[in-house]
Amino acid sequence: MEAMQFQEWLRSLCSHVGLKVSESEEVWSLLPSLPSLSLSTSLLSLGALASFTVYWLVTRPRPLRPPCDLQAQSVAVGGDPSCRRSALLKDDTLLEFCYDEVKTAYTMFHRGLKISGNGPCLGFRKPGQPYEWISYLQVAQEAQWMGSGMLAKGCQKYIGVFSPNRPEWIISEMACYTYSMVLVPLYDTLGMEAMVHILNLAEITLVICDREQRAACLLECKENGSTPNISCLVLFTDFSQAFAERAKKCEVEVLKRDQLMELGRQNLKDPVPPQPEDLAVVCFTSGTTGKPKGAMITHGNIASNTSSVIKILEGSFAITQEDVSISYLPLAHMFERMIQLTMYCYGARVGFFQGDISLLMDDIKTLKPTLLPVVPRILNRIYDKIQGSVSSPFKRLLLNYAVRRKQAELRDGIVRNNSLWDKLVFNKIQASLGGNVRFALTASAPISPTVMSFLRATLGCMICEGYGQTECTGGCTFSLIGDCSTGHVGAPVPCAMVKVEDIPEMNYYAKNGEGEICVRGPSVFKGYLKDPEKTKEALDSDGWLHTGDVGQWLPNGTLRIIDRKKHIFKLSQGEYVAPEKIENVYLRSVPVLQVFVHGDSLQSYVVGIVVPDREVFMDWAKERGFVGSYAELCQNPDVKSSVLEDMRAVGKEAGLKSFEQVKDLYLHPEMFSVANGLLTPTLKSRRADIRRVFQEELSSMYKTTI
Repeated sequence: MEAMQFQEWLRSLCSHVGLKVSESEEVWSLLPSLPSLSLSTSLLSLGALASFTVYWLVTRPRPLRPPCDLQAQSVAVGGDPSCRRSALLKDDTLLEFCYDEVKTAYTMFHRGLKISGNGPCLGFRKPGQPYEWISYLQVAQEAQWMGSGMLAKGCQKYIGVFSPNRPEWIISEMACYTYSMVLVPLYDTLGMEAMVHILNLAEITLVICDREQRAACLLECKENGSTPNISCLVLFTDFSQAFAERAKKCEVEVLKRDQLMELGRQNLKDPVPPQPEDLAVVCFTSGTTGKPKGAMITHGNIASNTSSVIKILEGSFAITQEDVSISYLPLAHMFERMIQLTMYCYGARVGFFQGDISLLMDDIKTLKPTLLPVVPRILNRIYDKIQGSVSSPFKRLLLNYAVRRKQAELRDGIVRNNSLWDKLVFNKIQASLGGNVRFALTASAPISPTVMSFLRATLGCMICEGYGQTECTGGCTFSLIGDCSTGHVGAPVPCAMVKVEDIPEMNYYAKNGEGEICVRGPSVFKGYLKDPEKTKEALDSDGWLHTGDVGQWLPNGTLRIIDRKKHIFKLSQGEYVAPEKIENVYLRSVPVLQVFVHGDSLQSYVVGIVVPDREVFMDWAKERGFVGSYAELCQNPDVKSSVLEDMRAVGKEAGLKSFEQVKDLYLHPEMFSVANGLLTPTLKSRRADIRRVFQEELSSMYKTTI
């Protein structure tokens, strides 16, 4: 009788601490059948054991509850398995808005203003100092003053912003949205020829700059007659009297931002909020060839895309007023802008880095972000740093074991940073990112499954991967919360239908779940500014955006990027080769930092240009008995052979065909970069320029009999 009473007491205790009936059953069913006992020491001992068990059940890590069945993350549209939409939707109606009152970027920010109660919004810091914060109300007020000042200066529609990330950038953006003007971001790596093209195409009269040096570039264009429309330059910082006089000579007015705001205060206008169909931004894509194309993004495009991110994150990782993000990825690109607008919608905070990438880690440690936007290049660096810091076999054994234990938890849906392994092994790694990161998002390029799985374990946070383009306002697929598998870029976001389309010349067919990725939905852009020909190439008559990427549907309804339609070439034996696919495989080779694969239609094989990863290459070579400086090792033919052997092993493991494997390579000691003209501003290879620069080396490799 006492045993039954004890079990009832245990049930009551479980209920009191919030356990479900099924869980309380689990507790007392673990105990052996109790004989009839009196209230004795043995029963008290069992009570203590039961209390400990209840405590364990209450405090044990709980798996994340995924928003849908992770084995069926997308649904075929109209019975066609090659065309799919998100399983988070009830039917084929795509998501446009999460909230009826939030249908533009302007109303997103003002929702955050209301939620935050005039809380902190934009953060900045001086070297060695803590972050200072500008409130939501101050941002809204300054935006209205700036916008009114721009109207007083006769601005019509398009406003240029030429500055690195900083709070004033966002205030300028909000000034445009407050009066239904259109933002046109500019950035140095476009080059002056492209900049002139943009300024003239959009007929921009007023450009907002951060400092005199950037404004001077624009003034020079005005002086030589290449940008006749520019009439006003607004600077965030002080400028010299000589600069003002120089501007006056070519009929350009120069103002400080404070002066423009004062003008706006004296001529204050009521806001003219935009409608969903109105243009919000013209985002110029750099492209690898030709002039930049201005993707026209509407407020409705932005609202639908951010609504999709909100829909995916709601629940375990819903953004709150307490969240904070670090801004260092270029605001001129949609990836960073969509992250920030989503943060503002919830009254969250965004802190800006100091503008010097070498100080970024110090900024992150000081800010302690909870949401971390990253690109694969940064994640690869973190991975290399961790691997390079392991100084002994014992530490490597411990690291690998701890990673395996955390990965086992991830497979069970448990994401945490407070396990024994986090405290013993990973605490310094997590502290280097501020210690508070609970969610990270990577996009813009493929990432190795090995790196992704490793960092999910070591960082103790959910890392999601997205895929998309400027033309679909950022992302069109997104990995779901709770899905810790790798090798894919997630399922379609709720605002997009995604299909694959036949590419016969590459042997990809939609019936096999493979083909060119096409996107349709409310987040797809309206076309390229004043360029109907390019618009027609990108958007077909049914509204499908043709991305040029090649995808494959996986059994769980997620998408894998497997190839690139553009840049393919045919070898002499008739085989088609997609160099970007091969390059993404070779990047997994330890000594390789950058790689360019080249082929010739008169040749039967491909060759490559490789930039070794200086940080790991020296140790990698030393382990193999090679000595010398970095430059000397790059010139050593035996070192080249070892690198080639490693790359081919990685290629074989990844399933590259024999004709896809490079037969020879050239080790180049200098990184491809935007500065030397070998990368675009979005860090894609300028293939034509790389071929031109390395023409001699490529020709030499083909002259050698392999």
